[in-house]
Amino acid sequence: MRPRHAIRAPFFEIGPKNYLFGDEVLDLARAADAASEKYDIDIIFTAPYQDIRMVVAETEHLFVFAPHMDPLPPGRGLADILPESIKAAGAAGVMLNHCERPLGLSMLHRTIRRAKELGLITIVCADSVDEAEAIAMLGPDIIVAEPSGLIGTGTASDIEYVRASIVAVKAINPEILVLQGAGISSGEDVYRVISAGAEATGSSSGIMKAADRNAMVDEMIRAVREAWDVRNSKTIAFKQ
Repeated sequence: MRPRHAIRAPFFEIGPKNYLFGDEVLDLARAADAASEKYDIDIIFTAPYQDIRMVVAETEHLFVFAPHMDPLPPGRGLADILPESIKAAGAAGVMLNHCERPLGLSMLHRTIRRAKELGLITIVCADSVDEAEAIAMLGPDIIVAEPSGLIGTGTASDIEYVRASIVAVKAINPEILVLQGAGISSGEDVYRVISAGAEATGSSSGIMKAADRNAMVDEMIRAVREAWDVRNSKTIAFKQ
């Protein structure tokens, strides 16, 4: 039975982008589904539009997201991405403002509002701390703090950026979850970012270019669980 609860911290996002298609997307989704159950970690799987329905039907634990949508209502708009269509396909949410599909603040505001009308979870990308603050004012569910210059480089954000972006977003709205992205290429990267205070992280090329994609998924999700458990044990010890 697909979970209906809100996404819990810690969580992880996997985006195959256009590295994979067809059965390869499904194979990766199944590996992510297994890791989600094994380590009790929520996973957002941002599937290509044409694979959303397939991934939803063949997995049990993933939050399947669309990679973009447009704020139009049903009717005209050839080749635009209708929000109702991704909802009908089974998507739980939508990613917005990725550096490969950027939106101005006005358009982003309209699109977040349309997503809320349909009960779609929004995960919105921000390049800088200043942009994260501006986007936080629009009330998305999740902000991806992701310096665009690091995407696909294998170099993750420094700890100062991780902490500054979290503080900036939480100062505006403590209910917004903050995912630290860009350059995550190993379980070690994942562990470091979660240990630094992130509620989530994610990976695209770090998984897609791995020699064994499924093994890398397991490695990264295991690192989320281990880092989070160590954080919690230290917090509990401090309170005692």
